[in-house]
Amino acid sequence: MSLAYRRQSTLHRGCTLSWFVEGDGPPVVMIQGVGIGATGWRPQVEGLASHFRCLCLDNRGFGASQPAGDALTVELMAEDVLALMDAQGWKSAHVVGHSLGGLVALYLAHRARERVRSLALLCTFATGAVPTRLTPRMLLMGLRTQVGTRRMRRHAFLRMVLAPEELAHADKDAVAEQLAALFDHDLAVQPPVAMRQFRAMGNADATPFLRGLAGLPTLVVSATHDPIAPPTAGQALAVGIPGARFVELPQASHGVTLRFAERVNALLREHLETAETSLQVARSG
Repeated sequence: MSLAYRRQSTLHRGCTLSWFVEGDGPPVVMIQGVGIGATGWRPQVEGLASHFRCLCLDNRGFGASQPAGDALTVELMAEDVLALMDAQGWKSAHVVGHSLGGLVALYLAHRARERVRSLALLCTFATGAVPTRLTPRMLLMGLRTQVGTRRMRRHAFLRMVLAPEELAHADKDAVAEQLAALFDHDLAVQPPVAMRQFRAMGNADATPFLRGLAGLPTLVVSATHDPIAPPTAGQALAVGIPGARFVELPQASHGVTLRFAERVNALLREHLETAETSLQVARSG
């Protein structure tokens, strides 16, 4: 299937949201995390577009979705997704979120449960207190991405998204260049909105309403070496949503959707097809 990635735009709450839709089949919305936009989902779109219609957006304040507005919150980002579903004419969709995008997906499901067919939560957490925790390791990793030459900062960023074994054998300069094309920016320079997204994430906590999502088909995927969303956070999230399925991918880190796309795509296809089949059976019954 030839994918055009033609951008569309929709004005919502003072922001011109930028997004694209690719593929054929049941609708799927994909929401990215801090400092990355719609392009970051290309490995998943290429793996799913033959069976699903995928909508990917730049979160407000990132890339072509401008301006961010005065008060950036996870709740507002969830509203943005609903606005794009309305623009596309979708009454409901499967929702996939990575990192911050997972929190947005949870808030979306809490606010408009009837519009969410299923949830796929990748390298994420129930509360923003997890990724914003100020442990010595996280402080050091963050500091290294801010100081030194561009090359040093790029390599430091890779430590946050690649597992140790990957780093040991990777051509770091080549990987940084490949990821920059998917992140839509040089890994050495974080976009201005990143800190605002980080603060919005830190202020969000979906824990109080997780049990209310019982019965919603949910897949939670964690990566063994993820320093941002450790497997313990994924396990807690899966336990919090009755019936959720938890999968931990070894030898992977926070960049699992980009570095282990084939494995992630297989999990997503299985999850989406199972959820869609259950939905169709329920409707026909």
